[in-house]
Amino acid sequence: MSARRGSKGHRRKLPIIEKSATGISGLDEITGGGLPSGRPTLLCGSAGCGKTLLSMTFLFNGVTLYGEPGVLIAFEERPEDLIKNVGSLSFDLEQLIADGKLAIDHIQVDRNQVEESGEYDLEGLFIRLGYAIDSIGAKRVVIDTIETLFGGLSNESVLRSELRRLFEWLKGKGVTAIITGERGEGALTRYGLEEYVADCVILLDHRVQDQLSTRRLRIVKYRGSSHGTNEYPFIIDEDGITVMPITSSGLGHDASTERVASGIPDLDEMLEGQGFFKGSSILVSGMAGSGKSTVAAHFAESICAAGQSCIYFAMEESPQQIMRNMRATGLDLQRRVDQGLLHFIARRPNLYGLETHLAAMHREIGRLTPAAVVVDPLSALMSAGVVGDVHAMVLRLVDYLKSRQVTALFTSVGGVQVETASTDMQISSLMDTWLLLYNRESNGEHNRQLYLLKARGMAHSNQVREFLITGEGIRLREAYIGPDGVVTGSARLAQEAKDRAALLVREQEMQQRARRLERRRSETSAQIDLLRAQLESEEAEVRLLNSEGQEREAQLGVDRSAMAVSRSGRRRAPAQRPAINVNGGG
Repeated sequence: MSARRGSKGHRRKLPIIEKSATGISGLDEITGGGLPSGRPTLLCGSAGCGKTLLSMTFLFNGVTLYGEPGVLIAFEERPEDLIKNVGSLSFDLEQLIADGKLAIDHIQVDRNQVEESGEYDLEGLFIRLGYAIDSIGAKRVVIDTIETLFGGLSNESVLRSELRRLFEWLKGKGVTAIITGERGEGALTRYGLEEYVADCVILLDHRVQDQLSTRRLRIVKYRGSSHGTNEYPFIIDEDGITVMPITSSGLGHDASTERVASGIPDLDEMLEGQGFFKGSSILVSGMAGSGKSTVAAHFAESICAAGQSCIYFAMEESPQQIMRNMRATGLDLQRRVDQGLLHFIARRPNLYGLETHLAAMHREIGRLTPAAVVVDPLSALMSAGVVGDVHAMVLRLVDYLKSRQVTALFTSVGGVQVETASTDMQISSLMDTWLLLYNRESNGEHNRQLYLLKARGMAHSNQVREFLITGEGIRLREAYIGPDGVVTGSARLAQEAKDRAALLVREQEMQQRARRLERRRSETSAQIDLLRAQLESEEAEVRLLNSEGQEREAQLGVDRSAMAVSRSGRRRAPAQRPAINVNGGG
């Protein structure tokens, strides 16, 4: 019998580690449900990386979301300072303390006053902490920070034994604990011991690269549980801590056959008359001034007009400027904002690092659950990282959006060449549909053209269209082919005039030929009538001659009969005259 199976026919239920949810968006996902229940977790990192804030969020959510009272033992910050520090996150700690759901105990340890003499133990801390736990029935405990507690000791064996005692004591109390520790030189913590006795170790990192800061989180170890092993960016703002749990969603997302209108009817006609696929990624690239933002705004308007929500991530323009500019094209985006359907989120690309931008977008998408997302322009993120990092960030963002069936439209500024079909960020292969806007110079003017380079999964037009931005929106005119190829702008007007003149000449020549033909037809008809009359006259003359001939033949017949009688000697008997009545009788 296999050791992994119980009795025949069914599995025996095996014991597993229970977990306590932190309530922190993203962290519970990468830990598989939260921190290990009834066990200590070491939270380490350098100054300013968010250890205390994450710990306070763990306690606050434990009380408000899961009904688990908590205790905070602070060695550095006073209770009143802690209460003020988290007040900006709408954490009302004073009310929780008043309700008996939270206890904060500040223990001041001055390292200058610590002197090693005799044996050192933590019995005093255990008594104080045990009283706080029992007084409110705490299920969660935070000790911030452990270095302060052992700051004056140099005996490594004492440190190791007392750390182990502390962790075992917390396990014995059955509380889920977070113990914060400062990052050491070449080790996760200052003493390099804590990570070995903790069941779960979380490392926070705050790095600065090219003058841009990024906070990252990594699960170093988690005994008895699977967990995410990558570095995950997280942000701290007025909404608290948000961890970006998705490094890449993979390729297991669904592919919808539902269509989404582009907001430009002429463009939809080029896409089988139906628009983009739902959940697809669309790239609109081109040089500055080619109309990319206008295309993006029309797409956002179309989504909102269908009663669905859209997030517009603006990287270079303020929402007010975008709405003002779009009014010139007949779009009233302010109305969609007032309806709560269009959400503008404007941030300069150099405000954060790439990972922080990704985490912020992830959080907003998760909070607003939009049907579509616009990033305008995506190429602005080049200032926040190198090409490889930007490509990786876009890949992760595209995978995340596809996993949620969110249709995404990205704009990109750059010198894109139709012949090479590539972008500066090398992201075109990630996109399902690629629109290229081009400014062509001819006759001293620039004219816009639209190329539909690819549209996966659908038949699409391969024509180059003239791209017009009018007061009533965007129009795509049919390609006009002149002697030298596609012509636009004034060259198109001139060529159209030439073609109309040539057409007029051809029409006049056709009319002249038609009139000549009509005259010839009339002349021929008159000749036919004359010949017909001559023919009829001749026919009448022939009939007359025939009649006369027949009469002569008949007379000749009579004459021959008379001659025959005369030759036979016979006389014709005279005709008898009627008798006359002399008496006058009748």
